Amino acid sequence: MSDVRDALTRAHREEWARVVATLAKRFTNLDTAEDAAAEAFATAAERWPEDGIPPAPGAWLTTTATRKAIDRIRRESTRDARHREAMLVYDTEQEPLGVIDDDRLRLIFICCHPALAMEARIALTLRMVGGLTVPEIANAFLVQDTTMGARITRAKSKITASGIPYRMPAAVDLPARVSGVLAVLFLIFNEGYLASGPDTPPVREELTAEAIRLTRLLRELLPANGEVTGMLGLMLLTEARRRARVSPSGELVPLGEQDRALWDAALISEGHALVRERLASGRAPGRYQLLAAINAVHTDGTATDWAQVVSLYDQLVALDPSPIVQLNRAIAVGECDGPARGLALVDRLADELNGYHPFHAARALLLGRLGRDAEAREAYGAASALAENSAEIAYFERRRRELRS
Repeated sequence: MSDVRDALTRAHREEWARVVATLAKRFTNLDTAEDAAAEAFATAAERWPEDGIPPAPGAWLTTTATRKAIDRIRRESTRDARHREAMLVYDTEQEPLGVIDDDRLRLIFICCHPALAMEARIALTLRMVGGLTVPEIANAFLVQDTTMGARITRAKSKITASGIPYRMPAAVDLPARVSGVLAVLFLIFNEGYLASGPDTPPVREELTAEAIRLTRLLRELLPANGEVTGMLGLMLLTEARRRARVSPSGELVPLGEQDRALWDAALISEGHALVRERLASGRAPGRYQLLAAINAVHTDGTATDWAQVVSLYDQLVALDPSPIVQLNRAIAVGECDGPARGLALVDRLADELNGYHPFHAARALLLGRLGRDAEAREAYGAASALAENSAEIAYFERRRRELRS
């Protein structure tokens, strides 16, 4: 039974988006695709424990989901529309692949249609393509689950009501949609890099690997796009540190305490090359290029040049003055100019980031360095209460115990 459960879990993570992409392309309806995929997984949960795991679980799920979609169309079709629907159901001729020949990447571009608001594009794509749950997406946006669920529902309804086509975007359409696509890929990567949920492993390697794979494909499509190159560099330099980020006991290991011998030298070399490529272009860097450059500094040599990190964050704040970017800059300032200066900058963000656990974690670190142990313990407690990643929670709790003792 446990083998079946494990197989279903793997299949859900690896095949959900593939099944949805296949059905969305064929039946041109996201609700049909998502509902049929959900029914197929439910059927697998019922049958696999008794019948055993099929030789090709992904193909089994796709075939079952297709049959479920056909049954649904038959039930919902009116008498006059039956002939038209039957042609759709039994038409097995594949449409030309167009400029994108990867199902998941094509579905990302379809979901990132300019007719949808940017947040709606990202949320919808994370659900349909990334396979993330509504709570996971809500956590990424710092909103309530119900709010995010309604946002995704409205996005799907708008696609249906507006008659947004499911055809593949032409090459000339790609640049206009790339910002939304990059945002989606970044959030998928982040959910894998620091997974949310009490029953979720702290790192979901299948999500980080898929985000990197899709970003590589995107770079093949748009090799001259600096932000695509920057995104790939950022992902590679972050992924390079994965093995060192969680201890054998399941606790987060901060950057300064990581064993650099565990870092992936090949990924670091590739990431640095991408950053240098963008610097050599002579063009002003965008958001993802700056983030990649910051990570390049973190992975260059044996210690981080915090003055250079602060300088890069100064450029990033000019492009993106969001509270989270300002928080990261404040942490860098604390490393460069001392904890008192960093804490003063962090505290300015209290009204906007009080419900964001990294804000409290940053305060705790800086307060501890200033010897304000009681306040640091309280801040670690707040961070632990808000965090959802098991490795982070373990780290915050240990730090709080150490300060108490």
